[in-house]
Amino acid sequence: MAVSLLGTGRHAERVFDVVRGSFGEESNDVVARSWRRCMDEYLLHPDRPRDLRALDPAAIEARLDRMSTLVDCARHEMATLYQQLADDESAVVLTDTDGVILHMVASPDFAREVAPLGLRTGVVWSETEAGTNGMGTCLAAACPVSVQRDEHFYTQFTGLTCSAVPVYNPSGEMAAVLDVSSRSTLMQQHLLVLLGMTARMIENRLIDQCFRHAHPLHFHSRPEFVYTLHEGRLAVSDDGRILAANRSALFQLGLQSVNDIRSRRIEDIFQTSQEDLLQRSSLSSFHPVVTYRANAANRFFAVMRRPALEAGALQGQGAVLIHPAGPGRSVATRAAAQAAAARPPGTVATLADPQLARHLDVARRVIARQTPVLLCGETGSGKEVFARLVHEGSPNANGAFVAVNCASLPESLIEAELFGYRAGAFTGAQRSGRRGKILQADGGTLFLDEIGDMPPELQARLLRVLEERQVTPLGSEETISVQFQLLSASHRNLLDLVEKGAFREDLYYRLAGVEVNLPALRERSDRHELMRSLLVAEGGTDARLSPAAEDLLMAYPWPGNVRQLRHVLRSACALADGEPIEVEHLPLALRKTVAAGEYGVSGALPSIASPAVVARLVAPPHDAAPNLPAEGDSAGLAADHRADEPAEEPPLKLNPILANERQVLLKMLEQHRWNVSNVAKAFDVSRNTLYRRLHKLHIRISHPD
Repeated sequence: MAVSLLGTGRHAERVFDVVRGSFGEESNDVVARSWRRCMDEYLLHPDRPRDLRALDPAAIEARLDRMSTLVDCARHEMATLYQQLADDESAVVLTDTDGVILHMVASPDFAREVAPLGLRTGVVWSETEAGTNGMGTCLAAACPVSVQRDEHFYTQFTGLTCSAVPVYNPSGEMAAVLDVSSRSTLMQQHLLVLLGMTARMIENRLIDQCFRHAHPLHFHSRPEFVYTLHEGRLAVSDDGRILAANRSALFQLGLQSVNDIRSRRIEDIFQTSQEDLLQRSSLSSFHPVVTYRANAANRFFAVMRRPALEAGALQGQGAVLIHPAGPGRSVATRAAAQAAAARPPGTVATLADPQLARHLDVARRVIARQTPVLLCGETGSGKEVFARLVHEGSPNANGAFVAVNCASLPESLIEAELFGYRAGAFTGAQRSGRRGKILQADGGTLFLDEIGDMPPELQARLLRVLEERQVTPLGSEETISVQFQLLSASHRNLLDLVEKGAFREDLYYRLAGVEVNLPALRERSDRHELMRSLLVAEGGTDARLSPAAEDLLMAYPWPGNVRQLRHVLRSACALADGEPIEVEHLPLALRKTVAAGEYGVSGALPSIASPAVVARLVAPPHDAAPNLPAEGDSAGLAADHRADEPAEEPPLKLNPILANERQVLLKMLEQHRWNVSNVAKAFDVSRNTLYRRLHKLHIRISHPD
């Protein structure tokens, strides 16, 4: 039902007209049905509002104590949503299932303005008390609701627009309502999406908090969605029985309610046991591993972890840590190996490469003397994994490792993320304020990834913190002393940025106490060990490569580094379906690249250089390889390549490995008619990464931007 905004004097008349006249039993309109309930069941009148009922302080305190877990799980997400809205005339509100406001985040001015309307903690906003409104109608209808201005039942609320969504507890029952009330009527559908995402994050936090003794299981039909808002989440007991599930898990498994899955065993849901899933997850350093739906062909990617409260739980105890033996080589202690257990999902670390091991030894020695370390390396080369290993072998290993990706945070949030904010910065903020990442790293290690992308205005504040070792949260005049080890990383050349004026020179020299250049995958001597570790992570302990497939993978230059290798092995394991991975299971573009050159990264490969094997390499697979451009596709073609300017000859200083890689890239460009987008897809890297590699290898090509 479309309701236009009319004068408040006619509001009651319009409500009566709709309810008594045009509204029929067959209507599904949420607002119209709410108006009928208000008049027929609650005996309310739109122009005769009564004061909204408010609980006394003792009752409010008792209710907050009873709902403390829910409120604690919601605080951070509500504050983040409020920052994203960037609207001073809005409030983010949480109510319980009685419609009582438990928590509210708003600017102080807006909170004062709407307090007389009853928009404050402890006031009841059920339909029986407040008529049609976002919070109360969401509770009554049990679905997302948007109530715009004169869609409210009571005339006094027609200056507000309210959008609300349900929040469910781990048992699948509605536990709360999350609402945004504002003076704006714009983009309510977009707001409902944001509210829905925030509600899911709160629900996931509730599962983690309520089932800290259980094994968390993360899964999705697409591996890139594991550890995201879209993942399915299960809580599993020690004996393999399912205790709780989020809504995404129910949807993906085709179930209607938590009761349909509660107390069932892992084997009833997936074609695996709890012990097998734990072992494979550990061996993969908690990168998603393949599993299948029980009695079905549905494929999922899953990770299972030990309980958060399990004493001494080692989240990554299966990570492969191989250290070089021999005179003069340092060997990690057992404690350092156990510390590596805390490494996040998607990381597999090997240290069999002597160059990498030397770099690690140097970085640990200098950071122990409070000298900052700057890590340089290509995208996908494992800079954060290396940083964690440095932390784990440092004097601050017992402290927190706090990673901040400066490129992924919006400029509007990065300052609050780094420095935190004071208590009372806005209504509903945490009582103690919010500790920023720098304070969280106190006594541990702060890792600033992609530091080259930090906004210039924040570089000065960061420099002051590094020099004074004091932090001033936003909105506060108080300075707090802090001590931490500093690691930073970038795939960009910071000195080039300094010359261009995009990065402060004094900050660069403050970060680069010691600069460590991490080798690309093609330059590492432990490719075999890393490949086997990733293979186990993707396909389980029984996954294996045929000799020809292994030779082919060793010959490939891997411009996308470890990330690309992981994706290739993941796809190959899926295509092989438990059998040994053959050449035919590898991407066609990869096979063509190796077949086009006489030598690979590892040198001559006579075992795969015969015409018969070359023909096999370039033959199309039985199953289409993912993300491969069509052979004759000319979309977006090569306006970015100057055909009249031949590629330069490689300079004499280019080493044999890079010279070979240059030839491989040139052949790939020619095969794809110099379409950089298609070549990037073939290598499974971004266009920007490929452009950087082309520039380094002196391949001239005009950037379309």
